[in-house]
Amino acid sequence: MKARFVCISLFSATLLAQSTPPSLTIYNQNFAVVRDQIPLELKPGENQVNVNNITMHLEPDSVVLRDPTGKHTLQILEQNYRADAISEPLLLSLYEGKTIDFEVGNGQTVKGKIIRSGYTPPDYFQPYRGGQSYNNAAAQQPVIEVNGQLRFSMPGTPVFPSLTNDSILKPRLEWSLATDQAGSFPAEFSYVTGGMSWKTDYNLVAPDKGDIVDVVGWITIDNQTGKTFENARIKLMAGDVNKIQPEVAGQMGARLQEAAKAMDMRANVTEKAFDEFHLYTLERPSTLRDRETKQVEFIHADHVTARQIFIYDGANIDLNRYSGWAWENIRNDHSYGTESNSKIWVMREFVNSQANHLGIPLPKGRLRFYRRNDDGQIEFTGENVIDHTPRDETVRVYTGNAFDMTAERRRIDYVLESGKKSATESFEIKIRNHKKEAVKVRVVEHLYRSLTWEIASNSSEYKKTDANTIEFPVTIAPDGEKTVTYTAHYSW
Repeated sequence: MKARFVCISLFSATLLAQSTPPSLTIYNQNFAVVRDQIPLELKPGENQVNVNNITMHLEPDSVVLRDPTGKHTLQILEQNYRADAISEPLLLSLYEGKTIDFEVGNGQTVKGKIIRSGYTPPDYFQPYRGGQSYNNAAAQQPVIEVNGQLRFSMPGTPVFPSLTNDSILKPRLEWSLATDQAGSFPAEFSYVTGGMSWKTDYNLVAPDKGDIVDVVGWITIDNQTGKTFENARIKLMAGDVNKIQPEVAGQMGARLQEAAKAMDMRANVTEKAFDEFHLYTLERPSTLRDRETKQVEFIHADHVTARQIFIYDGANIDLNRYSGWAWENIRNDHSYGTESNSKIWVMREFVNSQANHLGIPLPKGRLRFYRRNDDGQIEFTGENVIDHTPRDETVRVYTGNAFDMTAERRRIDYVLESGKKSATESFEIKIRNHKKEAVKVRVVEHLYRSLTWEIASNSSEYKKTDANTIEFPVTIAPDGEKTVTYTAHYSW
């Protein structure tokens, strides 16, 4: 390996640290763009440069290296990405065919020849591209010859004479760089890496009575890259960015890196639109250690109106039953749509607006709802997940089923007029309220037999919410019951 460096390099430098703190843009799809500044001291022509302080999930074909001042032209003639940091199994494989000492206890050693190490190179990208790593249990067993006998295990702890010339202690990039002139300068070094992710969680706390809640939003960053980022400037990109699998991600990585150069901004935990996505910047530089999960509060809003609503969507159609059926046969089936459930959904909805003390685009994440008991303690009352939500849009999530309310839905009439290509169908829905206060329930009905329909009769006022759905808003008295009936006429 030494001869290789002699024939291609005029100068060699090993870079172990950055001159300035790194900058990260983390995407909520388990990858990040890393931007570092590394010092270079180059001679004209070819230079051999090793960069050690990188992640173990770096995507090699996403690397961008340049002089930000434009004074030096840099060309990477050859790049080798080394992620096989030294370990006992790896070093054992490098000594295959050789005899070494093995400690067997009490200061005693025996000599053993390594016939097979059993080392299997790790596939660092496997968790991010869904591939299958090599896993042959037989080949993973070491074979050691001791006193002319073969063992399928190590006789003791191996004692290695020294590291081999091909050993590295950390992941490393080995570059053959060409430059047009000598000079010492900080170069801009960027790349895409896997093993970095972020997510959001929202906690909504309501008082013992009413719908005015306090909202606390947390950002959680997870670093599984194998590298610690000291005093890093951290940005978070929210949105559905198209990310190609690592083996073909070079061009995408370069475009992301170029786009990320324009993202520098200094503020509190703030948000701004960026292309078709949203970018959030943390207030101050932060150290993100390897294998660390870091949380930062990014929303704290008081007096947000988050109404609790009750919805009864009674139809419970078993789609598996109609698998393979033609639509005409489904539509004409006598029992289609008659299966029902008795649960009334509990929903929470709020408007993401400045008038409602919010108004910042909300990244997708989990919402947890709490309510204070009359003793002042908060109790968990449900949770769900929201998608990316722009400002001024309404968030509505399901949090569970009502305990003190039940419903009953049944069909009371059905006439299929085949010759006229029409049908008439009637339903009766009963809502019972066992609470000590009146409640409002939205009774949702789906007119599923045809796009052409009309309501021939109805016991309560309704509104049309889409082409196939109507909704009856009803109020049920304490310990009361409300009955809704309607008749729909279909034609096709």
